[in-house]
Amino acid sequence: MASVTSLAASVHQRVADALSAALPEAGAADPLLRRSDRADFQANGMLALAKKLKGNPRELAAQVVAGIPAGERGAVIKEIEVSGPGFLNITVADEAIIETLAARAADDRLGVPYADRAGTTVIDYAQPNVAKEMHVGHLRSAVIGAAMVEILEFTGEKVIRRHHIGDWGTQFGMLIQYLIEHPHELDHKGGESAEISGEEAASNLNRLYKASRALFDSDEEFKERARRRVVDLQAGDEETLAMWQRFVDESKIYFYSVFDKLDMDIRDPDIVGESGYNDMLEETCRLLEESGVAVRSEGALCVFFDDVKGPDGNPVPLIVKKSDGGYGYAATDLSAIRDRVHNLSADTLLYVVDVRQSLHFKMVFETARRAGWLDDKTRAVQLAFGTVLGKDGKPFKTRAGETVRLVDLLDEAVERATAVVRDKAEKVGLTEQEITENGAQVGIGAVKYADLSTSAVRDYKFDLDQMVSLNGDTSVYLQYAYARIQSIKRKAGEQRPSAHPELPLAPAERALGLHLDQFGEVLAEAATSFEPHRLAAYLYQLASHLTAFYEKCQVISADNPVEVVENRLFLVDLTGRTLHQGMALLGIRTPERL
Repeated sequence: MASVTSLAASVHQRVADALSAALPEAGAADPLLRRSDRADFQANGMLALAKKLKGNPRELAAQVVAGIPAGERGAVIKEIEVSGPGFLNITVADEAIIETLAARAADDRLGVPYADRAGTTVIDYAQPNVAKEMHVGHLRSAVIGAAMVEILEFTGEKVIRRHHIGDWGTQFGMLIQYLIEHPHELDHKGGESAEISGEEAASNLNRLYKASRALFDSDEEFKERARRRVVDLQAGDEETLAMWQRFVDESKIYFYSVFDKLDMDIRDPDIVGESGYNDMLEETCRLLEESGVAVRSEGALCVFFDDVKGPDGNPVPLIVKKSDGGYGYAATDLSAIRDRVHNLSADTLLYVVDVRQSLHFKMVFETARRAGWLDDKTRAVQLAFGTVLGKDGKPFKTRAGETVRLVDLLDEAVERATAVVRDKAEKVGLTEQEITENGAQVGIGAVKYADLSTSAVRDYKFDLDQMVSLNGDTSVYLQYAYARIQSIKRKAGEQRPSAHPELPLAPAERALGLHLDQFGEVLAEAATSFEPHRLAAYLYQLASHLTAFYEKCQVISADNPVEVVENRLFLVDLTGRTLHQGMALLGIRTPERL
């Protein structure tokens, strides 16, 4: 179906037309429309325009009101009046609210339009390291990145996922050499063909990493053999590459088990790690040097920037190739840009990466621009995120001061959430299977929502007690709102949702309806600014409006006319569909009963 014009857009257009007619010399003027506590909308554009043209804003506002005939107002605008120094307070017609929502309800996409200019975005997110356990620091990139994938795809963007896993580097010389000398360290219980759990894979890798590190630090001869093995790896030695592949495969078993707990879809073709760009590194360096973008400095190939200096005032370069011939992270990142722009035809490169790497990516992006790989038509953006903190406001650690394993954190969230669900289970009549399923959906949803409801660049405190609370800005509150809607619909029996534009609306109905109509605009903002927290905030406000509506407007009542019951069921049903769709875009499930 065609997209639905929002009430805000309809009002904006009528006021803008009247403003242009009142002041033709001003051209296409913006009425600066926004939601208001004094009416449904307020237009403030008359103040700035009158000041610019040295006129009286109240007189101009009065001209705009006169320019919207009463007959025309009836379709969308019910009342429009001049307020204060020249504001316009605008109230829309009840009929327009329900008619617009009915058009949304008739569309599988809830009337949300596709973006005017859909392109191709490559999102670099969820970047664990091979042969290492995932910890709490890996959470935000995965959760924020997955939400942006869903939001952008829903708005019509072609999205290519890229998981730039750490699968290359000097540490693999140590690991491979140890595995060659201890060939059974990665053997699986039940034989090589046996299926193993992510936990067993993690245990194997963790044990091997610690043992190889201990030997590397204590045995100089082993250290030398490990260093030679790095050379063999980089040279493509067949035996060395086969051992390296075993580490990658074992790690993927573990990665997928963690992502499965997170209820995230990670596909094998989307995993293109550091090793995926090895064949491009030398050419990248050559192109940078030949173009003069990179220069030799003390034997290393470097890119310098006027605004990047160290504490001593000396320039701090981006090192593309080290003096010993090894490649820096920059060489890999720049090669990835070349691949994503030239081979994947991306016009937006989105990197969901820790804010502490901002300087590195600033230099990488500027280097790519100087080299001509990024331009006005192709941009690179870092969606930088802050740190997960403990309740004490310090980086989240275990009591022993160690980094928190991501698996442990997720398991605890599910355990806490299951306890909350079980506490309410008897009242709702949930089976043991439903308690288990809902506990997982509520627990993982709680972790994701706590992350996504915070502006990505900000740090946030990880507080499971608050996350699984039924009160406040939590995913459980939103999930409970959705489950309540399903309960109302079941109790309605034969009565069905049906829009009745002819009915007057109570204040709580109007507030809910006007908020429902903003869904498409909020999604567009979240997609354009790469800010999923805007969608999370909208959904929380939607659930809050539903709560107020539920308290003040009885939905199912023998005392209400059939039309009123049907209209309220219509509002409830559309709220449920909007909550379900919005939560799905954040990667959070909505149980039918809770």
